[in-house]
Amino acid sequence: MKKLFLKINFIVCLIFLFSYSVLMASEEAKYDIIKKNDIYEIRYYSDRLIVQVASKGDNSSFRKLFKYISGENNNSKKIAMTIPVTQTNKDGKLYMQFYLPSKFDKETTPLPNNPDLEITTISEGYFAVLKFSGRSSDKNFEKHNEILRQQLMKDKISIKGSAIRATYNSPFTLPPLRRNETMFNIDLKN
Repeated sequence: MKKLFLKINFIVCLIFLFSYSVLMASEEAKYDIIKKNDIYEIRYYSDRLIVQVASKGDNSSFRKLFKYISGENNNSKKIAMTIPVTQTNKDGKLYMQFYLPSKFDKETTPLPNNPDLEITTISEGYFAVLKFSGRSSDKNFEKHNEILRQQLMKDKISIKGSAIRATYNSPFTLPPLRRNETMFNIDLKN
C-alpha cells in the first residue's frame, strides 16, 4: 500500500511539474517559417519589444527581469511571462531578455524601476533556428550552436551578429521535455 501511495505521489508531482512548465508562459513571440530542412528552420520575426539587462557575472539577471514583470515598474503592473527567454552577446556584454506581451508598445509599456533594465526593440529580420532538448547549459548550447553555424556556412548563408540562446521551459521541466534553441540573425540576400 505504501509503495502504491508513493507511486501515485510521484505521478502527481510529475503531472504538476509538467503542467507548471507548460502553463508558465502565456504568449510566444510570433514568427513565420520561411524554410525548413532536417537541421534548422528559417523564421521571419517582426519587431519585438523586450526588456533586457546586461549580466554582471552573477545570477541576478533573471531575478531582475522577473521582478520587473512581477510589478516592480512605474505602474506596479504585473506583466504576463512570455517565451522564449533569450541571451545574447552585444557590445562585449551578455544580455538576458524577456519578450513583452504583444498588447504592449513603446508608449504603453511600464518603465522599469531598476535602472539596470532597458526597454528596447529587436528589429525585424530572418533567423536561422536549431531546436534542441536537454539542459540549456553552456556546453549543450555551444554544441548545437556550432552545428548550426557549420550548416549555415555550408549552405552559404551569412550570419549577422552573435548567437542567441532561447529557452522555453521552467527549470522544473524534465530535461528531455525541454525546448531550447540556438539562433542567428541571417542575411537571406545571398
